[in-house]
Amino acid sequence: MYYLQSLTMEAIARELRISRSTVSRLLSYARSTGLVRIEIRNPSDRAPALEQEIASRFGIQAHVVPVAETVSPAQALQRVAVQAAHLIGPLIDSDAIIGVAWGSTLTAVSQHLPIKNTHDSTIVQMNGAGNFRTSGITYASEILQRFGHAYGARVVQFPVPAFFDHAETKEAMWRERPVKRVLDLQARMNTAIFGVGSMEAGVPSHVYNGAYLDEEDLDELVSEGVVGDVATMFYRADGTWDGIKLNHRSTGPDLSTLRQVPRRICVVAGETKTTSLLGALRAGLVTDLILDENSARRLASS
Repeated sequence: MYYLQSLTMEAIARELRISRSTVSRLLSYARSTGLVRIEIRNPSDRAPALEQEIASRFGIQAHVVPVAETVSPAQALQRVAVQAAHLIGPLIDSDAIIGVAWGSTLTAVSQHLPIKNTHDSTIVQMNGAGNFRTSGITYASEILQRFGHAYGARVVQFPVPAFFDHAETKEAMWRERPVKRVLDLQARMNTAIFGVGSMEAGVPSHVYNGAYLDEEDLDELVSEGVVGDVATMFYRADGTWDGIKLNHRSTGPDLSTLRQVPRRICVVAGETKTTSLLGALRAGLVTDLILDENSARRLASS
């Protein structure tokens, strides 16, 4: 009645014999649950041209979020997160195993997810979140639970550290049955949702500022030419990751495994992450990319 028949809220209230405030609440509910989606087509918007250019160059689906250059990194993240949350919904199906990586970007996205009920779907944590200060369970759980609530999906956590102190410890843990159960789910993911980590980000990546890495680790990453990570698995600017020592201690999925996931949704906000994003694209880690306009322009010109 409101969107298709162009009736006013007053007219709807009279016809349905309810209050105008109830009509307003119902309209807000329809938008928050995804029943109503509003799309704006701006003829002067550069986003479609940038999307086409990025899609053609990297062989992916690209979604560019218009963001003014004057907006702060934190504001840009929120605007990208809101739009990403609504773009991801239609890509999620029933009977799906959806991997979710924790981080600053996914935290923001998870706070704006509209409801979309699916059947027999599972949200699985892609990498451990603990460090020497905290188990990380609460932090990761909040993100996962929001995704689970939005899609009516089961949630499977991965209660291990983000990085083991010794590669041998990881190898031993990976043989334990409770851990193998999570690894099996990760191996069967048909969708993965993640951001890219970068030491240069305007909004610092959680893995670099959350007591996960010490100075020796960071120096080692720099010496190995690392530009970023996905789910705490690191790669170089050219997209390679062979020989990066910290990956042997990381609990994220091996990047060769991640590349086998049919749909890999990457959300990026902030042009300071462009180098890391470019490395991820060269590594073949992304099928669907949601990013802000400034990052898209820098990516297209790189």
